[in-house]
Amino acid sequence: MTVQASPSRSRRSKTLDTVQRPGASRRSESSSQWTGSRGPRAPPPPRGRVDVEVQRPAAQVGEEGGKVLRSAGRLPAGAITSLVPVDDSAKGKSYPPFEYEVGKEKIAEYARAVGEDNAVYFDREVAQQAGFRDVPAPPMFAVVYSAGAMAPAITDPEVGINLMAMVHGGQEFVWGEPVCTGDVITTTGKVVDISEKGGKGFYVFESVSENQNGDEVVRGSWTNIVRGV
Repeated sequence: MTVQASPSRSRRSKTLDTVQRPGASRRSESSSQWTGSRGPRAPPPPRGRVDVEVQRPAAQVGEEGGKVLRSAGRLPAGAITSLVPVDDSAKGKSYPPFEYEVGKEKIAEYARAVGEDNAVYFDREVAQQAGFRDVPAPPMFAVVYSAGAMAPAITDPEVGINLMAMVHGGQEFVWGEPVCTGDVITTTGKVVDISEKGGKGFYVFESVSENQNGDEVVRGSWTNIVRGV
């Protein structure tokens, strides 16, 4: 709705006085500044293709004067990988052992969660009749008692994994002595390899778990992949 200015008011060239609704924004025709109920704010971004010039060292980018064009938030293929090499200085680093005491109810909870219905995972007498020392843990219960050793390695700033860009690459396990109720499992973690291939970072860790008698129960390999390194 247009409001007619009174004769006593001075006229502003090319400017319209309008009724302002709460929270709405307006723009003065005589100025490029946008205003709102909370004061000045930036104009809306332009639509369509927007090229932003980003300065990079010429030696790292190429023979185009060190300039990279960013179009709609995307960089040319290969531009990032040549600028941020993977840091493999943490290769070979080991971490303090993590201790986990295996409980009968934890085994049962895990078995139910993964759909196991074999009685050996719930009944001590059935388990012993089957030849186990006590109620055994399902093989992949290894993830439960190994997690406390692997978390510090994966989140270590010296390893430098960008967790927001990380995806699971794979796991491999070699089992030894079965893990049973009452066992105390000690797991140590280690950075085995850090490498880059095709614009992705590959981080490989190893875990070794032993029971209270020093018997190795499982040895695991954990691979994580980071996109756009």
